[in-house]
Amino acid sequence: MHAIGLDRLGRRAISFLAEVGEISLMQLKIITSMRRVFRDRHLVFEQMEHIGVGSLPLVLIIGMFTGMVSSWQAAYQFQGMISFSLLGGAVSRAIFIELGPVLTAIVIAGRVGASIAAEIGTMKVTEQIDALESMAINPVRYLAMPRFLGAIIMMPVLVVFANAIALLGAYAVANFFLDLSPATFFGSVKRFFQAKDIVSGIFKSICFGGVTALLGCHIGFKTSGGAEGVGLATIRAFVLSSSMILILDYALWTIIF
Repeated sequence: MHAIGLDRLGRRAISFLAEVGEISLMQLKIITSMRRVFRDRHLVFEQMEHIGVGSLPLVLIIGMFTGMVSSWQAAYQFQGMISFSLLGGAVSRAIFIELGPVLTAIVIAGRVGASIAAEIGTMKVTEQIDALESMAINPVRYLAMPRFLGAIIMMPVLVVFANAIALLGAYAVANFFLDLSPATFFGSVKRFFQAKDIVSGIFKSICFGGVTALLGCHIGFKTSGGAEGVGLATIRAFVLSSSMILILDYALWTIIF
């Protein structure tokens, strides 16, 4: 029984390392294909519109309620211990460093990462990728590179919008329900503001966008098994992307702070 368990563990470890190698090769191919980015700029612009503009309404809704919940939660924790005059600074730092980048990235993983895997996976099982190769078109350059660039360019933009609307949501709760004046709330934000908080959140969002697009492309290119395989690839892309976002968030936190 122990030998069977070790054998199974060994096969899974080898499979995991092999997939890590495949993802690394995919990243290398994307980087090398970027020399054609000016010629393929229309493909990048299409993905920027799909990832950024298409996701903006959902990101704004999530950001608004994230800020409102954060304000209520901070007020509950401050009650009886710290003056509510510090509410704005505490909420804003939490939004800029963690809540804005991470929640936006998870939303994008669900909307964009899964759709990338579904689109490329459908092309894979219907042999459209083979058709591209037969026409001497590099599938990584044509499909993966624009999605990767579109994600790392538009993710910081979405995070900026999410941060702004979340801060407004937090202020709305503080003003209407906790009777904090604008001067008190935003004065606290200004007093505790550090440029490093914004920069670190933007940097993390770039990493999250790249990971989401890279995993979506990798899983899409590995899809097999017809319609059922496409469905499984879509689920796997979201699960892996959201998991890697949280793991990467912790890793980046230890490096940045």
